[in-house]
Amino acid sequence: MSAEARAPHFVRSFERGLAVIRCFDAEHPARTLSDVAHTCDLTRAAARRLLLTLADLGYVHQDGRLFRLTPRVLELGYSYLSSYTLPQIAEPHLEQLVARVRESSSLCVLDGDDIVYVARVPTRRIMTASITVGTRFPAHVTSVGRVILAHLPEEETEVRLARSELKSLTARTLTSPDALRAELRRVRRQGYAVVDQELEEGLRSVAAPVRDRDGEVVAAVNIAVHAGRNTVDSVRRDLLPPLLATVAGIEADLRITGTGRITDPGPAAAPGTATRRSSSSRRSPAPPT
Repeated sequence: MSAEARAPHFVRSFERGLAVIRCFDAEHPARTLSDVAHTCDLTRAAARRLLLTLADLGYVHQDGRLFRLTPRVLELGYSYLSSYTLPQIAEPHLEQLVARVRESSSLCVLDGDDIVYVARVPTRRIMTASITVGTRFPAHVTSVGRVILAHLPEEETEVRLARSELKSLTARTLTSPDALRAELRRVRRQGYAVVDQELEEGLRSVAAPVRDRDGEVVAAVNIAVHAGRNTVDSVRRDLLPPLLATVAGIEADLRITGTGRITDPGPAAAPGTATRRSSSSRRSPAPPT
C-alpha cells in the first residue's frame, strides 16, 4: 500500500514492527541489526529500536550481534487458529485419509495471491521446503490454489491474473495467463485439480474444494505424492476417490456443527491446549472445542 493510499488511522511504526517479525524465516532464522535494517528498508536506528522493543516484549532474543524470534511469536497466530473452526473439523478426516492412502494431506485457504496451510498430516517429506501450518505458496502453481481460484467470480480471477507475476518455478509451470485461464475452467468443470511438478520437480498433487453450508468454496484439501511413485493416471484412479470422500465428510461435519463460514468463532481453547484431536475422539454433532 502506497503512503498516499493509507488511511489517516494508519500506524506506520506498527507496520514496521510487523515487517521486522516477518523478515525472519526458515532461511534466515537469525539476523544481525544490519540485515534487519536492509531487509525492512529501515535505518539502523529504527531497526534497533524495533528489535529492542520486541526483545523487551519477549518476541525476540538477542545473542551477541544476532537476533532470533522466540516461541512467543506463536501467540500472534494462536488467537486466529483457536477460533478457526474448519481446521479443527478437518484434521480427524485428514488423519483418516492419510492412514488410508499413506500419503501426506493438507487443508489450505487462500490469502491474497497465496495459499496458506492451516492443517496438515504428513507422512514422509517429499519436498525440498519443509511444510508446516502457516507455510505459503503462490496459489497459481498449487492444486489447492487452483481449486479455490477456479471457483472465484470470473471478474475477481481476472483481477488476480492481471496483478500476479506468474513466475516459472519449474520447466512445467504454467506462466501464460491464457493457459492458466483454460486450466482453471477445466478445474471448475471437473471439480478437482491435478498439478504435475509445477511447484517443484518430482511433486504431484491432487486437490478438491471444501464448501461451507452455503455452498461457497472456502478451502481445499490435497494429497501430495512423489512423481516417482505415482503417475498422473494413478493419482486420479487411486487417490482422487478417497480425497473426494474425505472432502464430503468435512462438508457434512460443517453442516452438522452449524458452521456457516470458515471464520465463525467457536469456544477458544486455553493457551497451551492441544488443538489436534484424533479421529476416535471426534464426536458429531457437537461443535469443536
